[in-house]
Amino acid sequence: MSVYQTEEEQVEAIKKWWKENGTSVVAGLVIGLGAVFGWQGWTSYQERIKKEASVSFQQLMTAVDSKNTESAGNQAELLRMEYDSTSYAVFAAMTQARLKLEQGDSAAARSQLEWAMQNSTDESLTQLVRLSLARVLLNDGDLDAAAKLAEVKQGGFAGEFAELRGDIAVAKQDAAAAHEAYTLALSLNVTNPELLQMKLDDLAINP
Repeated sequence: MSVYQTEEEQVEAIKKWWKENGTSVVAGLVIGLGAVFGWQGWTSYQERIKKEASVSFQQLMTAVDSKNTESAGNQAELLRMEYDSTSYAVFAAMTQARLKLEQGDSAAARSQLEWAMQNSTDESLTQLVRLSLARVLLNDGDLDAAAKLAEVKQGGFAGEFAELRGDIAVAKQDAAAAHEAYTLALSLNVTNPELLQMKLDDLAINP
């Protein structure tokens, strides 16, 4: 079982979050600085941060898309250094977690994701990190811990969490619970409904 289902799904999930929340991330980062700097200085700083953050994030996504592990790792580290205590650091931790998984170090990956979940201040992004961590735990066979994290039934990733609960039920050999979770997930907005339907069909063949 793939920890992230497919690499494309994780990238699309991050892009989905960014499309819905990216502007507010940048805005939230700079609004608090208005009292420190004068209006003119704050405006200039705002424009610089928006430009730099956008460029850095796009470079990270490009590296991930092209499977350039070294470049992705370097860019993730840069984001964490330049934008610590922001959502950019959370993205960096998620990227580093995936790099660790590719190297076979799931313990380090879990550590990165746990940090990201604890330090994320955006509800949607926290859900995305939680989903990734639960999948790592499932892949490691820690079904109870994964199930605890998967109990999310609202929000933009509700469908993905329902699918994850189905995967956990399959691992526990509970076909009835898996069928219920997969059926619910199909009624929600999931990233890969075709794969989900295959899982549901497989239950009918191998109950």
